[in-house]
Amino acid sequence: MKYEVYKDMLNGKSADEFEAEAKAKFIKEPSKMKLLIVVDKLLTGFDAPSATYLYIDKSMQDHGLFQAICRVNRVDKEGKDYGYIIDYKDLFKSLQGAITDYTSMAFDNYDEDDVKGLLKDRHTESKERLETALEALIALCEPVHPKDEPSYIKFFCGNTENPNDIKETEEKRVGLYKAVVKLIRAYSNVANEMHKLGYSESEANKIKRQVQYYSDLRETIKQASGDYLDFKRFEPGMRQLMDMYLDANSSKKISDFENKSLVDLIVKLGDELAGTPEEQKQGRQTAVAETIENNVRKVINEESQTNPKYYEKMSVLLNELIKERKEDTLDYLNYLEKIKQLAKDVSDPASNISYPNNIDTKAKQALYDNLDNDEELSLVLDEAVRYNKLDGWRDGGIKEKKLRIEVNKIINDPQKTMELMNIIKAQSEY
Repeated sequence: MKYEVYKDMLNGKSADEFEAEAKAKFIKEPSKMKLLIVVDKLLTGFDAPSATYLYIDKSMQDHGLFQAICRVNRVDKEGKDYGYIIDYKDLFKSLQGAITDYTSMAFDNYDEDDVKGLLKDRHTESKERLETALEALIALCEPVHPKDEPSYIKFFCGNTENPNDIKETEEKRVGLYKAVVKLIRAYSNVANEMHKLGYSESEANKIKRQVQYYSDLRETIKQASGDYLDFKRFEPGMRQLMDMYLDANSSKKISDFENKSLVDLIVKLGDELAGTPEEQKQGRQTAVAETIENNVRKVINEESQTNPKYYEKMSVLLNELIKERKEDTLDYLNYLEKIKQLAKDVSDPASNISYPNNIDTKAKQALYDNLDNDEELSLVLDEAVRYNKLDGWRDGGIKEKKLRIEVNKIINDPQKTMELMNIIKAQSEY
């Protein structure tokens, strides 16, 4: 029976092939191979920086023991501060001896100070990391007054009336996201043993509330700025940590943006406000409006290179709508309807403009809009690009230059040609 299980595990591979595949997954795809159980293997020549925990359940000593603990001391980007050793055999006295012996031989010419810190007290280190991470976040958010949702959005996303603010505040947001990730990781390392770090129950609960607070703030700012896609790589691990150590049903966020168009987003946000108490509605309306405006602005900024003339008009319309909202010249429901239509136009230019029948692709539409609505010239240029572009032509070199020469033959204006080349380069269908 055991042999059959073993055969199924190998799945037609030899033992060597299976081992090579398992090691490769553990190193390159740790989410798919989270645990390796080995006997007398991988003590040398096995470099897996993501390996964080080592469970020792056999008697080891001297260099073998030292080599084993070195499997988890590799630095791995920002997500790993140090490795953990779970010692089922009470080998730490041997471990200290192994380090002493090893350093006396391998590092004989080094001063004692050079090899200090090979072993540290985990509780002392963990407490210091947690408190440092928390202090860094408190300092980062200290300039925000009052500490409410609209103020945080303005601080980390800027003023929606200024088209450049969302880009200029990006560094602040990235700093916030990284700081929160660091705090959550530091907290998750000790969440189940806060008393061992010297915290009272009330102090531990206060820290937990602070971690939750900054976790929710991170989500709010990500959503308000439209950064939810850019930082998606952080999500799986962070979600697991938050679910394990924070409240699974966290405080209400502005909205869940994933897999929703801008129009869907606006409808959902409008519906959410219906249940907001009257005394809180004004602040929520401001936060929701600025969230929508930042997301629309981000799409305009990201897409502007594909069709500068069109998105310049969309930017002007957005500015006018923001001004109307801030001057209270239209009520909130009318504002939602207007920005819903604007979001639709931003997402799909063809829904807003009646293009000629032959202008039937986004690339042709972009050329048409930026060639003063000259249908014939747009079609000629589109055909020339499709005919003359070489494979990998966006090389900034000879291939791109050849295409630019062909475009200039048609346009006969070097400056306009350069403008059009930037638009052509931004079209995915070319």
